[in-house]
Amino acid sequence: MGKTTLLQHVYNDEITKEFDRKMWVCVSNNFDVKKVIADMLESLKKERPRLETLDALQDFLRTEIMSKKFLLVLDDIWEENEEKDKSKWEDVLAPLASGGFGSKILITTRTDSIALMFAKVLKKKKEIVKLEGLEEDKCLELLNSHAFAGVENSPDDHENLRVIAQDIVKKLSRSPLAAKVIGGLLNSLDLDARRWREVLESNLLDQNSIHSILRLSYIFLPNHLRNFFAFCCMFPEDHEFDKDDLVRMWIALGFIQPSQGMTMEDIGGRYFDVLVKKALFDKFEVEDDDLVVGYNYKMHDLIHESASKFFAQVCCKLVDYEESSLKISETIRHLAVLNAKPDIFRKIEKLKHLHSLFLFYEDSNHDLFNTLIEIFEASRFLRLLYIWTSKRLKIIPEEIGNLIHLRYLRIDGYILTMLPRSLSNLYLLQYIIYEQIKGPIHPEVNVFLPSDINNLSNLRYMKFPMNCISSIYGIGKLKSLSELYIFYLRDVSGYRIGELENMNDLCKLGINCLENVKDAEEACSSKLFVKRRLTDLTLCWSRSSNDSTNSDLDENVLDNLLPPKCLRNLSIKRYMGAKSAIWMNNVNPIFNLEKILLTDCLKWETLPPFGQLPFLKFLTLYDMPKVKWLESKINGNDKYRAFPLLEVLHITKLEALEEWFSHGVRASSESCFLCKIMIDSSPTQSSTEASPPTIPPAMSEIAIPPSLKASHRWQSQTHHHHRLKKRASALELDRSESSVCTVVDDLTSGLAIYPHSLHRKRHLDHLGAAPSAKKSFLSDSVQE
Repeated sequence: MGKTTLLQHVYNDEITKEFDRKMWVCVSNNFDVKKVIADMLESLKKERPRLETLDALQDFLRTEIMSKKFLLVLDDIWEENEEKDKSKWEDVLAPLASGGFGSKILITTRTDSIALMFAKVLKKKKEIVKLEGLEEDKCLELLNSHAFAGVENSPDDHENLRVIAQDIVKKLSRSPLAAKVIGGLLNSLDLDARRWREVLESNLLDQNSIHSILRLSYIFLPNHLRNFFAFCCMFPEDHEFDKDDLVRMWIALGFIQPSQGMTMEDIGGRYFDVLVKKALFDKFEVEDDDLVVGYNYKMHDLIHESASKFFAQVCCKLVDYEESSLKISETIRHLAVLNAKPDIFRKIEKLKHLHSLFLFYEDSNHDLFNTLIEIFEASRFLRLLYIWTSKRLKIIPEEIGNLIHLRYLRIDGYILTMLPRSLSNLYLLQYIIYEQIKGPIHPEVNVFLPSDINNLSNLRYMKFPMNCISSIYGIGKLKSLSELYIFYLRDVSGYRIGELENMNDLCKLGINCLENVKDAEEACSSKLFVKRRLTDLTLCWSRSSNDSTNSDLDENVLDNLLPPKCLRNLSIKRYMGAKSAIWMNNVNPIFNLEKILLTDCLKWETLPPFGQLPFLKFLTLYDMPKVKWLESKINGNDKYRAFPLLEVLHITKLEALEEWFSHGVRASSESCFLCKIMIDSSPTQSSTEASPPTIPPAMSEIAIPPSLKASHRWQSQTHHHHRLKKRASALELDRSESSVCTVVDDLTSGLAIYPHSLHRKRHLDHLGAAPSAKKSFLSDSVQE
């Protein structure tokens, strides 16, 4: 009934800023004490602790929150055995006693008994907020928002469908999840009233059960989507799905066939988007190390639970020492093993139809190396193998060479020292991924990969830590690769830029050590311009070349690295030329660019006409001390709106910057929509005396280092800018409905009253809690 959704809004809101530490842990069933504490620490530290004993984990957590006011969310707690669970939760919560006064614990659960048990463990009075179902009209509104999503005509133009939807809603037990999923199902039925009525008249809707309602959505899935979705049930509950990696697995299993004009990755991405549209996955934002926002996906716990049962004949999960682990259908194609006992592995050899195997080992004393040998000898028809272990598995057995049908191999671990040499014989391999869990030990670059790995001509994607890919001789033989995120050039046969000539399926490419390109002719041999799928390109010169560089050679090389017009993201680092490349001064070849990063280009003087790029959203300039203007009059086209879609302008160490536009350019700085500006905190003497660029009035945010905030020349500008923004905010507030703002204030007791917050309030309204319950929940009646 929206328990997790409500807590997510609370957890991410301004009201929680008073807490020194915040932790969010998805618990689910069959929870393990050490795993829950490790999850708390990972939530705090953003990396997994490398500790194996309970005492060590408890001590680490106790130290991290010592005298700190914390907020802990424990999401989706189940009850298995009350006495056993009580003892386990005492171990989990014991370190929290060191936290500061006013710390809070919020939990979500389906049963009152869990709240009662926590009250006993914490010796606190339990305080419960029960979320009832949605009001019927709100439930109908939610269903219609999914059922008519993407429909050009408004729902009012489909009166007969609206009547059917009203009847369907009456059978959904006021559940927001059911409304979303059934709405997504209806959306796929092409506004066909007959098919909508089939849903209405289904016996599954009459059983007053959320599981029955969800089963109906699986039944209506087309066969190909059913295969895709069933496979997703293999992953543990609360697993965060990476869309790209999931699509790779689908390809490896043969779910997706090639199509003229589209890559299999694109086809799989579209299929996944359909599942998201059907509300079978929830989408949420994540940030990478460069603060670039992307998306991951989760399956709702009720969907995961019901779908796992529905597809049990195809997929199976074996967990710890569950009795159900002894009952494995011999028809299953996909198997996941979570810390299961050794007897289970003797059953695997009987599974003749097994195509994918997942091994998750969080904490186990089992001899994983010898277990892998047994599996590799017995399961020779595997297409996909995924090994996740926190154990110190240093090598993978050479017997993996028996898996001649293997298409996808992923290993997540701590200290793998090398991949097996027999890997080079698995000619059908399309994907190899080694994701190193953070730790102090890195593999030795020159021995980690087999020397003849370039024989794997079907490889579409590979990912390894550090610079392991730089050791591959003759990488140009891997013509099917879609990503080569770092290619170190050497002036040695097998490592020159000409290796890229026939790698025309590349979508992402990073080239380093461009100082090793001898001349313009050699640069041309890369033939970047014929790579019609290339969207991300990074061009780097090495740091050691900065002091003894040939500027003319750098300019000739860059001139001859013309990218294709499909390019979206461009990064150039440590380029020592004074001029822009010829192809950069003409907007047409780079017309589709959305993101540009230029860094450590110490001699570059005049920038290309980036302001004329119609789709540019992010522009980052770092350490370019000779640049005076962002935009110069190059093409004679001075009648245009500069940077029409720019969202973020990030400037650091541009000491010579005088103004946004050079004289003669009539583009107005007011057309820029800027979110962030950074100016070097230690400018040169000449730049200190000069006037800074005028801050555009339309800018939504400016970030200036503290050392510059004291500068008079910036104080006057920022003061004027803030006055303008304050007036704009007052006008915006006047335009908003005061009654709505008042309701937001009354209900949330601390949520900010800004237009962007109003949708949050409306979402809270849809969660099904009474206003008084929401007010109480969000202020002083959280569980302590």
